[in-house]
Amino acid sequence: MNRFPYAPSASRRQFLALSGGAAAASLLAATGCSAPDDGTGSAKADNAAAGPKTLTKIGLDYPFTQLPLYSTLVKLSTAAAKKKHVSLLTTSDASNADTQATNLTTWVSQKVPAIVSFPMVFEATESVAKAALDAGLIWVTYGGTLEHQSADIQFSFLKGGTLLGEAAAQWANEQLGGKGKVAFLTDSTIQLGRERTQGMIDAFTKHAPGVDVVAREQAIDPDTGLSKSRAVLAKHPDLNIILGVTDAAAYGGYKALQQTGRKSTDAKTFVGGQDGAAPSLAAIKQGTFYRASAALAPQDIANAVVDVPLAVAAGKANPSVQVPVTLVQHGDAARIDALLAQNS
Repeated sequence: MNRFPYAPSASRRQFLALSGGAAAASLLAATGCSAPDDGTGSAKADNAAAGPKTLTKIGLDYPFTQLPLYSTLVKLSTAAAKKKHVSLLTTSDASNADTQATNLTTWVSQKVPAIVSFPMVFEATESVAKAALDAGLIWVTYGGTLEHQSADIQFSFLKGGTLLGEAAAQWANEQLGGKGKVAFLTDSTIQLGRERTQGMIDAFTKHAPGVDVVAREQAIDPDTGLSKSRAVLAKHPDLNIILGVTDAAAYGGYKALQQTGRKSTDAKTFVGGQDGAAPSLAAIKQGTFYRASAALAPQDIANAVVDVPLAVAAGKANPSVQVPVTLVQHGDAARIDALLAQNS
């Protein structure tokens, strides 16, 4: 199977059983965070109630270490942390849920004062997040929301899907007369995927009701996007549009169309995705039928990785953030160049 400049998706098997509690309390200052003693010998689970803290260490747990975004995010987050006089720790989960569970449990036992984690299995991460809060630590959920957390970092999931769906529908109405065939590459496993999928499908079908929906396939990585798209093309060789919940999946669809004989500049074909991944941005800039991405700026994400835990430590109200998303299309060369520069 052909490989592309993305990593394949991680397995979504369940986490190992996680410890429901933390080790005996110790001084938070020893791991980079100081808080007033409430007289019980342990920090309160409610971070805000414990009062402002001086935070000098943040742990970033991004499990998909094989993705290009991982090295970019670590580089930019490290620089953002340094500007705030904070050191950044990272895990090496290698897209493995069991390894992520072990690494997070270790951080809790070591009293890493603030943890920013993108859970591979959200439901199974609740216990380790609760253990972190019970130990007086800060827990920031990346890419969704947990019941047990101090705050979260989200990416305007529904809006991103909506922007992509609307753009593709407009193109279909203008270039296909409102007719044709569309396939959706979706995700139903986590909040991010579900909301992006909903926005993408609802917006497209609302604004281009005459286009036939011929497939809705689970795919978040390029290899799956390729195989699922090839299967759809075998039944519908005249497929016009592929929209992906991620740019990675959509890029697989883009390659499937090319491999089955579609010219990269075909005027009756539209591929679009979400994230603003570098290979997809490059294809858009080159004027191919990969026409749009609901893009995130890596620098915005990196800033949030640092600023949200600091806001929690400072006791600020509503420390969670929605990282803005912007639709990027043909003609947005300056914006694409800026995003590609952040990904370098």
